[in-house]
Amino acid sequence: MLTKDYYFDLPEELIAQYPCSERGNDRLMLLDRYTGAYKDLKINDFPSLIDENSVLVLNNSKVRKARTYAKSESGGTVEFLFLSENDDKSWNAMTSKAKRQKVGKKYFFLDSDGNVYREAEIKGEREDGTKIVEFDSEIKNDFFEKLGHVPLPPYIKREDEFQDEKRYQTVYAKKEGSVASPTAGLHFTKDLLDEIRSKGVNIYEVTLHVGMGTFLPVRSERIEDHHMHSEHYEIDEKTLDALNEEKKSGKKIISIGTTSLRTLESSANDAGLLEKREDNTSIFIHPGYKFKFVDSLFTNFHTPESTLLMLVSAMAGKDNIMRAYEHAIEEKYRFFSYGDAMFIRS
Repeated sequence: MLTKDYYFDLPEELIAQYPCSERGNDRLMLLDRYTGAYKDLKINDFPSLIDENSVLVLNNSKVRKARTYAKSESGGTVEFLFLSENDDKSWNAMTSKAKRQKVGKKYFFLDSDGNVYREAEIKGEREDGTKIVEFDSEIKNDFFEKLGHVPLPPYIKREDEFQDEKRYQTVYAKKEGSVASPTAGLHFTKDLLDEIRSKGVNIYEVTLHVGMGTFLPVRSERIEDHHMHSEHYEIDEKTLDALNEEKKSGKKIISIGTTSLRTLESSANDAGLLEKREDNTSIFIHPGYKFKFVDSLFTNFHTPESTLLMLVSAMAGKDNIMRAYEHAIEEKYRFFSYGDAMFIRS
């Protein structure tokens, strides 16, 4: 299978640069997983599309304000995106002008008054090109709250604004650790979730911390040659046991977002039940993959030639997905993180 087979021409004006005026007011395309039939709806129609024989699974990871700026010893401004923690003082980070940021270079993180808040030094470089950054003292959440910016994805061509602190976060976010939002969940309000529960549908939460690798393009000619980034997931024991009982009783598992889906499929064994409670996953789901646990997927519209487009093609069939995307473009759906949604229903 060739990467170029997943290309489509997307007008730039359809890439959502801002969220809609009110959470939950986006459009929703319903797509039949097997027939490819689609229908244009709204997000508030979603509860009517599911019945009590279903359960929902959400990713409760919370986005960290992980994008910060520092001054180098020469006075230049360098952007840091902190991805993961090694210990209290050491973090892995991506930087701007990465080739210039060498081991031994020092940086000064300034507060709003221009005073040095923290100092740091690049201590090493990992195989994936990210830097190992060591601070002069322990780094806690107050560092990111004081100096950090919301790490909006690269296709949003603007600086983060005050509204992004709430709108780029799901209403059920709990466990901090993501550098990108599990964006399918951005459509859900507390009222919408309550309406779903009122139908007798149980809602469960898992955690997968989203890394910047989610935005990396597929550079290999054949998709089978692409190596996925690794992300950490957790399912607490009570949730794992409950989801297995739901599955054994014949309930349909609806994943809210590709990150929830990747968590569930990574945990599932060959018998179709969840087994692993915690692990790092680099699962790459593309056409030919046999789903073990998830039946339906609520997701946003994805970028051309991306692993996420390949994932939804694995669930609904490439031809069905490409026809639905063609319709979405004709009807001027809004794409990507702040855009509209699709419900792939079995």
